[in-house]
Amino acid sequence: MLRIRGTTYHFRRIVPPALRSVLNQREIWVSLKTGYQSEARKRASLFHARTTELFDETFRALAEGQERPAIPHVRDALNDLHRLVDSAAGIEAVPLPVSRPRPRPQNMRKAPKMQSKPQPLLLSQALTRFVLKNPHTSADTRKATQRAVELFLQAFGDAPVSIIGGEKAGAFRDLLFSLPVSLGKRKSSLTLTEEADRAKKDGRPTLSSKSVKNHMMRLSALWNQLLQRELVKKNPWTGWSFETGSKTIRRSWTTQELQTLMTGDWPRSSVPESTFRIITMIGAYSGLRLGEICHLRTEDLQTIDGIPCFVIQPHTKDGWSPKTDAGTRTVPVHSKLIEAGFLKLKETVDGPYLIPGLNMSKDGVRGTAFGRSFSTMKTHLGLPAEITFHSFRHSVSTQLRNASADIREIWIDRLLGHEATHKSQGTSTYLSGITTANLKQTVEAISYPDGIFKKGWN
Repeated sequence: MLRIRGTTYHFRRIVPPALRSVLNQREIWVSLKTGYQSEARKRASLFHARTTELFDETFRALAEGQERPAIPHVRDALNDLHRLVDSAAGIEAVPLPVSRPRPRPQNMRKAPKMQSKPQPLLLSQALTRFVLKNPHTSADTRKATQRAVELFLQAFGDAPVSIIGGEKAGAFRDLLFSLPVSLGKRKSSLTLTEEADRAKKDGRPTLSSKSVKNHMMRLSALWNQLLQRELVKKNPWTGWSFETGSKTIRRSWTTQELQTLMTGDWPRSSVPESTFRIITMIGAYSGLRLGEICHLRTEDLQTIDGIPCFVIQPHTKDGWSPKTDAGTRTVPVHSKLIEAGFLKLKETVDGPYLIPGLNMSKDGVRGTAFGRSFSTMKTHLGLPAEITFHSFRHSVSTQLRNASADIREIWIDRLLGHEATHKSQGTSTYLSGITTANLKQTVEAISYPDGIFKKGWN
């Protein structure tokens, strides 16, 4: 009665030979739309009861000599159950068929009680247990992993992680490459397959190799945890190629591009223009990531060894932490930021955050609206795809690596929150001993032509 194809259970029942010509069907095969065996059995029992009623009604109609049009069609008879399978809540409302009790022989011994088998871990349960409820997981990781898992569930349904293998991983990869870039940015009643078909038909741009790779990497990271706990035997999300065409290489800002950006009109947005200028100038003179800037709190602006510094550190109560362990660091405030009045922000802001004018998204990420507005402005100004807000990190890194020989490579790595490029014993042992004065010297090597940031943010 139960059959499994891939990760999904199906209901199968043979039509009695005497009814095949009348019902025009040799067997009934219906997807139960679940990979969970106990749920599949519950749904199959409903289909078994309904098909039994269908066969009885058909035999009775034949015996009474009714015309064929009066005999219900299999598809029509099962329509209600199809709708119940599509609704998880609806299936619970239908009572299970109860078999008529059979007399028990007097001399039959009571069978020993069998221990129930442990239930398989579903993908949705793995997401909740190892990512969403993990206090050490950053908000960005939670959001990105949840998005990747939700896309998989939308495409293939929930299933035990132990039966998700390379075939499903490859099918998911291929599907991602065919999905439109606008997916999720508007309401849609289409399935993912229908979205992919429409994108192909209309010639719409589809997800980039980087986006597909990010989704697969999030699932791979989840599977690595499952491997360590021996809940799966292998990780099907590794080893895939994502090179399908030309790749956009991120690069630094040119002086002309930066001039165009800073003299352009900030789009109408919930984010004030002054906030745009604060964030952009901090990114240009520090190399901080956008998320690090937007989540700065007033206590993160400290004076260390007599030098004003940004302290990039986890804020566990907010669910935010740096991207990597190396991201926890101290970055001296550039003199140009001090001249522009940045240190006064700490005294004027209303609330715990240092950067004003930003709201927290429903996913707990601060700065989402800024990122969208920044991209809109860049597009309207005709700036190329090779430069993004992250390009300020490229600009800072390029400047510092071409600066005076007095600046050491490990100072640059520490400033940008990178793992040290030199893995010698000396680097590993003494990297924590870099003085604030050396980091200040490194920051001050960042420079731009006069007048680029003349507007400031006042």
